[in-house]
Amino acid sequence: MAMAEARSQERWNHTAALLALIANCHRDPHRRKAYEPADFLPGRAGRDEVLPAADLSVLKSVFVDRQPLEKPR
Repeated sequence: MAMAEARSQERWNHTAALLALIANCHRDPHRRKAYEPADFLPGRAGRDEVLPAADLSVLKSVFVDRQPLEKPR
């Protein structure tokens, strides 16, 4: 199992490096700092953004009851 995990991690590292290269080719250097491969790795360090936690009742109100989602203040 360890070899399979290592291979999967190596594939993600390779993909993240390619994504960072492509993103840096298309970014405006005056507006944003350079992307790092860690910015494209799922579930790993390098992400400054914290996703907000919400109750699942929000999904019911949006998709079942057709209520518009209220934006947090």
